[in-house]
Amino acid sequence: MTAALTVGSLWKVFGPRADKIMGTPQADLSRAELKQTTGCVAAVRDVSFEVAPGEVFVVMGLSGSGKSTLVRCLTRLVEPTAGTVEIDGVDVTNASPAQLRDLRRHRVSMVFQHFGLLPHRPVIDNVAYGLEVRGMGKAERRAKAGEIVDLVGLTGYELSYPDQLSGGMQQRVGLARALAGDPRILLLDEPFSALDPLIRRDMQDEVIRLHRELGKTMLFVTHDLQEALRLGDRIAIMRDGEVVQVGAPDEVVGAPADDYVRDFVAEVPRSHVLTLRWVMRAPRATDSTEGPVMGSDTIVRRAAQAALASRHPVQVVDDGVLVGIVDTDAILRVVVAEEDPP
Repeated sequence: MTAALTVGSLWKVFGPRADKIMGTPQADLSRAELKQTTGCVAAVRDVSFEVAPGEVFVVMGLSGSGKSTLVRCLTRLVEPTAGTVEIDGVDVTNASPAQLRDLRRHRVSMVFQHFGLLPHRPVIDNVAYGLEVRGMGKAERRAKAGEIVDLVGLTGYELSYPDQLSGGMQQRVGLARALAGDPRILLLDEPFSALDPLIRRDMQDEVIRLHRELGKTMLFVTHDLQEALRLGDRIAIMRDGEVVQVGAPDEVVGAPADDYVRDFVAEVPRSHVLTLRWVMRAPRATDSTEGPVMGSDTIVRRAAQAALASRHPVQVVDDGVLVGIVDTDAILRVVVAEEDPP
């Protein structure tokens, strides 16, 4: 399957003669050493990854890790210093101004932390703004915007102005505006970080629902690990401009790439993230053929009740094939350990 987004050896270096850093010994210096030696700051360092069509790919890291610079490089809102970006078959890094405009108008939409709504326009016209820029007539664009307003749960607020809405509702407008142009890819840069925790969770639910209904490819940037684990099909963890690990949520928690990632995930309830493939063992000839049947991608917490209620171990079956056995002790080691920490 052709990737929706491909990033290859991407660099963004700020400072004098930044384009001369790559391919020299200076490129191997730490961020602090590079700054001291050259006066340059490597915000993004040799980053490569692919995002599959329909995938939710989360980029996470602490402040200063380079994640927001990275996402802005993808559509050249920030010009990359080196490397390649391809979106939906378009070579972004070599695109002409006209190709970039077409990409931003028709193929990719962005949602930022700061909503950027037009205060003098009602919701319906904020949502329709991108369609207006494309030259769509008022009646047509308002009809299209009305469908998206309904989709994001803002029915009845079409004629309200931004200052009459809560933060969560304003962000729904921002999300609706991004969806109105029917883009192939959504880039979301910490869209919920300014919201209260309860509203933030509601908006996460909204993203999950919209992804289930629309199947859009999404690249979601966040500094919140719980948000990343909740939303991402895969997660890329950044530190000092570099990607230190890419993996599914259970891979990041179950097999952290280094001490940095291990510290990051130390407080995560493992039973809420790990799947049965992490606790199953190989089948034996003496194993019972009875017991609950579950897939290897079943979350341990969800499997625990049925597993502990059965006298027989869980049979892990994928595509009709028995791939593993989960004994009660294996479940308990995960669940009890987090309820009664040492």
